[in-house]
Amino acid sequence: MRLLTRSNRQGGTVTRSRTLLLLVLSGAIFLEGVDVSMMGVALPSIREELGLATSELQWIVSAYVLGYGGFVLLGGRAADLLGRRRMFLSWMAVFIVFSALGGIADSGWLLILARFVTGVAAGFMAPAGLSIITSSFAEGSERNRALLIYAGVAAAGFSLGMVVGGLLTAIGWRWVFFAPVAMASLLMLAAMRVVPRDAERAAGAFDLSGALSLTAAMILLVFTVVRAPDVDVALTVVGLVGSAALLAAFVAVERRAAAPLVRLGILRSASLVRANVGTMLFIGAFVAFQFVAVLYLQELRDWSPVETGLALMVLGIDAILAPTLTPRLVERFGKLPVIGAGMVLAAVGYGLFLPLGPDWTYLQMLPTIVLVGVAFALAFGTLMIVATDGIAEHEQGLASGLQYVSLQFGAAVGLAVVAAVNVAATDGTSEAARLDGYQAALFVPVAAVLLALAVTATALPESRRASVIGACSST
Repeated sequence: MRLLTRSNRQGGTVTRSRTLLLLVLSGAIFLEGVDVSMMGVALPSIREELGLATSELQWIVSAYVLGYGGFVLLGGRAADLLGRRRMFLSWMAVFIVFSALGGIADSGWLLILARFVTGVAAGFMAPAGLSIITSSFAEGSERNRALLIYAGVAAAGFSLGMVVGGLLTAIGWRWVFFAPVAMASLLMLAAMRVVPRDAERAAGAFDLSGALSLTAAMILLVFTVVRAPDVDVALTVVGLVGSAALLAAFVAVERRAAAPLVRLGILRSASLVRANVGTMLFIGAFVAFQFVAVLYLQELRDWSPVETGLALMVLGIDAILAPTLTPRLVERFGKLPVIGAGMVLAAVGYGLFLPLGPDWTYLQMLPTIVLVGVAFALAFGTLMIVATDGIAEHEQGLASGLQYVSLQFGAAVGLAVVAAVNVAATDGTSEAARLDGYQAALFVPVAAVLLALAVTATALPESRRASVIGACSST
């Protein structure tokens, strides 16, 4: 089947220019996924060269999450108000500069700063890129196919990042920073040619008070979640209360603002809210599983980073299935059953990993890896479609920002919870004690994905049939 065919807009298929646009934007989200996942493989080498303590080391990852999660909603609204092309290109330039800074950093604090600003840049780029897609492709089969391709490539970035990271780290950990610089530079040159120019700036003032209160609340909440396994319970409670107070202040500001940063009425959309909650839980389950699997393979089985990455590479099967199989299933059965099937497959896959043994062969692990990859292909992109369906064009950036908030918080919460459970269940340093910790932690992804199934299965609206394939022809 030809995924994207050349035709005119009246025919309802995708023109060559929009095919190139989708390739460039998919390349950008692939880059973000790779940039996040390959960092974990490089951490031991970074620690060895820069002499970082464990507490400093985890901030190389956490700083990125803080920057991304704290600014992504602001990024979505900025794309709506200031221009999607403008935001995408400007922040890609920032991404390039600070990725390069990370590659030449000779101290821990400079590397952490570079990762924070890189996360901020990604927080502005991602919703701008997604809203360019949702505003450039007509709602229905054309947009659904574009989003499924986009989501499949994004997930493949996460899956392949560990392999890429292992190979680059074998050359030198600084290439984990320099390689994204080269790729982002090429993507930026292409984006300057294919991303449509912005219309005139949208009417309305920029809600600075709302932006500041929301960003502060997001940063404090992400910070609290990331630090939860390492600090006293009282400090975690203080952080949660503080973030709740800032969110309450934000709501109060938005109710009185003439041009609010977030139109609170958008949250009346049950499909948007449930799709975002489902996404948060689904991603949290995946991050939790990946965390346990990597620890098991590298710490208990002494697999190398490259071997671990290659073992998990099968998760990237969703990059093939998302644009090919998933559209057919959505057309035949509808969005809700496809999301539900993905959640069920994920639950079965994680469940099969629960009796993890000390000397499991790769063939014993493979069913879980395959099922999780297929689950991603079915659920991830389809949730993204539901989260942006029916949203007015001038709020597509906001809807996209909400979706990325769900992704980042899902990852942060999933990692924090699974790490806490693993630590609590590990009594000693022996192989048996560590295995007990891994087995206990594996209940986290199972519980999270079952909860996601319950949330999404109860009230997501469903049209009788979603025409996804449309007029695309097959070869």
